[in-house]
Amino acid sequence: MFKQELLAPAGDIEAGYAALYYGADAVYLGLSKFSARATATNFDEPTLDEFTAYAHSLKRKVYVALNTLLQESELDGLIESLDICTRCKVDGLIIQDLGVARVMKEKYPHFEMHASTQMAVHNREGALYLKKLGFKRVVLARELTVAEIKEIAAIPDLETEAFIHGALCYSYSGLCMFSSVEYARSANRGKCLYPCRAAFKCNGNKESHLFSMKDMALQEEVLNMPVSSLKIEGRKKSALYVAAVTDYYRRILDGKGADKNREEHIKQIFSRPWCKFHFKGKDKNIIDRDFVGHRGLLIGNVENVSHGRVKLVPTHKIARYDGLQFDAAGDEKPFGFSAQKIFVGGKNVFEVKAGQTAEIELPHGYPTLKKGDKVYLASSGEVKGAYHYEKPKPREFRNKYDIEVDVYVSDDKITAKCGNFEAMVEGVFSQASEPNKSKEAIEKAFAKTGDTPFNLKTINVHNEKGLFAPASMLNELRRDLYSRINIKRQPVELPSIFGGKRNKEKQLFIIKTDDLSYLDLLDWDKFAEIIYLINPHSDTKGLAKLPKNKIRIALPAVCRNPILFADIINRLLDSGYSRWEAANWWALEILPCERLDISFDSSMYMLNTQAISNAAKMGASCVTLSLEDNKVNICNIVKKSKINTQLIVYQDIPLFTSVGCIRNNDCAHCNQQPMWFDLERDGRKFKALSNHCQMMVFDDKPLCIAKEAKDVEADYLRMDFIYRRYTAEKVKNIVEKILQFENVSNCININFLNNNL
Repeated sequence: MFKQELLAPAGDIEAGYAALYYGADAVYLGLSKFSARATATNFDEPTLDEFTAYAHSLKRKVYVALNTLLQESELDGLIESLDICTRCKVDGLIIQDLGVARVMKEKYPHFEMHASTQMAVHNREGALYLKKLGFKRVVLARELTVAEIKEIAAIPDLETEAFIHGALCYSYSGLCMFSSVEYARSANRGKCLYPCRAAFKCNGNKESHLFSMKDMALQEEVLNMPVSSLKIEGRKKSALYVAAVTDYYRRILDGKGADKNREEHIKQIFSRPWCKFHFKGKDKNIIDRDFVGHRGLLIGNVENVSHGRVKLVPTHKIARYDGLQFDAAGDEKPFGFSAQKIFVGGKNVFEVKAGQTAEIELPHGYPTLKKGDKVYLASSGEVKGAYHYEKPKPREFRNKYDIEVDVYVSDDKITAKCGNFEAMVEGVFSQASEPNKSKEAIEKAFAKTGDTPFNLKTINVHNEKGLFAPASMLNELRRDLYSRINIKRQPVELPSIFGGKRNKEKQLFIIKTDDLSYLDLLDWDKFAEIIYLINPHSDTKGLAKLPKNKIRIALPAVCRNPILFADIINRLLDSGYSRWEAANWWALEILPCERLDISFDSSMYMLNTQAISNAAKMGASCVTLSLEDNKVNICNIVKKSKINTQLIVYQDIPLFTSVGCIRNNDCAHCNQQPMWFDLERDGRKFKALSNHCQMMVFDDKPLCIAKEAKDVEADYLRMDFIYRRYTAEKVKNIVEKILQFENVSNCININFLNNNL
């Protein structure tokens, strides 16, 4: 049985120290730039250096999450961040951006590359392809079942990492566009506003939190996890939370079992209701529709409310100043307060024991509480003091550079060299009475690195005559040499832009659809390509009426079982369809790419020329620019690109792509056929589609930037008619407007004109 890594989060150095003290084998953290948890405290270089040096002294590892998408102007900042990680001796980097991957592979090959969960790896094929790209580890999508995890974890020479505890995203990570499209705060750039936690009306009914996920807590199921690394979520959580959760899972992994008391501690510190997500298979009980935020440990129910006091019989002791929360009907967040006065038998007491009847004074302005309302212990003074941890003194640990020194002793001088740096002392040196001790004295003198940034790894003493040198002279020589050594890494330049051919003609149009009947009224001469998005059940007979030389077959971003696509892919390949579009890594593994013309869809995220260059090296003939990008950056990278680029000018953007179903039925009695829902939030309207165990949510309005994109020099402008329902007549009307660079009415332009993305 291989030893699994317990990987804990650190939003700041205190959380990092707590994680190490309570048994984390590794810690992951973010820097001030390019972290998907941009609002966490994160680490600057001195703090990172101190922390990694301390972690390494304990034989633990530190990974840095540079897991956001970068725009072109940020690439120099990437070099700065990678240089910091080099100086601080980080063990690996967690990344999402293909451009970051290219820079690391070519300029920083000493780092391990870990594919972030933002890369949406949800099947074996996707993981296999990223292994070919040079990733040592893949962080799996949270949505996977244990059977799917085992299949991926069986890939030889590829480490796998999976979340075991913490907050869940409603959408597949990396495929959530809600915060970006609706609020110009991209989750893929570390700025998510968590709109999934908001309340929505559904089909005119009262508001509920349709997409607000419970927390994952696998507990002892982690023992059935075959992955290399078991990951705790929580870079925005406190050191107390990190300590408690790390301690809880360390004990499970060490064979001590799931401690009930420690579980209660976690729930008091921070916890939504717990679930196993889809670890054991499809589960609809993963969304908390009624309340959002921290709930706490359930300790009882309201018995009565009278004269400003609430009566209850708690199942856990409550002390004065502990925090209580109540599920108050009509409020989306639990009502909470600090217990200032506790009465047992009419007497004001400091604490009430479990099983005793207590009355607790309510604060002014408390909401209506009814008999049966749930009561939670949301914070506890006792628990806050239960997780002390040791840490080093400030600046006690720092990373040092390993150096090799050569010392040459002659009759009239001693010379010390380290690489190109040299120091010398002159004198008259005579035969030592004990030559061996003379060598030891030199080694001892140069081992005193003190406050220098050096660690003497090797010293070679060249003293053939066995001459004696006074300690004072040796110390002087050492100080002089070490003061001269200048460890400076040569400035790193970005890899040159790579590419092949670009379209030299005028700007051309592309149309994409998942229903070929939408195209019946169109003039094919006006389009360079027709992209057909397929599923395993697509009726491909309609392709026969279209010009074959213009057809490109598209595979979806999410595919939990690529084998289902094997038959339709083989039929289309055998029929001579050689143009294909990939929206996720799995497509590049399942297709014979070496003999096909491959384009990348927007979910492959091209926001900088390094990403585009990497795509070109992977064989892409064309890349689709990111829907999250703005005009300034798009124009910049399009001009520099050496392969074709396409810009989507019309699309119903999937805001969420999820396995979290909102149908009001159980999975056993679901026909899985398409079902649409009308949603509303703060006057904004949305559409939701449930289809074959996948949910997609859309803005009621489509993206349309035909007018704004007129002067963008992308090789192709693309309009998509997928997911939402259209008619051939409606498609014809929209297409005619876009071909004239006119926007359709009632549309959105999302981030395109936002220069502060």
